[in-house]
Amino acid sequence: MARGARRRWLLLMGTLVGVAALILAGALFVHRRSVDVASRPMPRLIIEDSVASDFRALAEDTWGQFLSVFQARAGCFGDVRLRAAWTLDQRAAYDPDTATVTVRVPGTPAMLREALVHEWAHHIEFQCAAHRQLRPAFLAALGLPPDTPWRPDSVPADVPGSMWARIPSERYAEAAIELVLGQRHIPTGARVPREAVRAIAAWAAGE
Repeated sequence: MARGARRRWLLLMGTLVGVAALILAGALFVHRRSVDVASRPMPRLIIEDSVASDFRALAEDTWGQFLSVFQARAGCFGDVRLRAAWTLDQRAAYDPDTATVTVRVPGTPAMLREALVHEWAHHIEFQCAAHRQLRPAFLAALGLPPDTPWRPDSVPADVPGSMWARIPSERYAEAAIELVLGQRHIPTGARVPREAVRAIAAWAAGE
């Protein structure tokens, strides 16, 4: 083989070996990431005795939908408890100290599902440190400056609806409803652009 042809052949083989090595490294990375995600224990929905059987079934079904959307982030937010209450100042509440969602009953299936997803979105917000990576993109999707406070230091239970609907944290939880359930049936006044839903979807997928 002539020296020039041999040199071109060696360069071609070197290029092919390099490309093969990159492909193999990428495949190993994807496999390792898939194994790592699969090996993590999935967060549990711990349902208390206060939850009636019909609400329990609805909650378990909704929790499955919720986890299917946030599966890539499931390793960072942990278990959440669910209790039902006949008297509650609001339709639902989340206690970050105990990771407990309390939902006022009775309620229509649509109201209960949306209340659950809203509060579980807050569960991720409070328990997952990586959630802060989402906030700049979400604020931008809302058309807000990046230094906009995510939520006030304290939100009173009787906060006016117009003020509540402008809090980015609450708009995020409402956007999570649209992402998980497809749409909102219960009007809250919180405006959620499609770009904001897409921002959550990208983060939820691990992007």
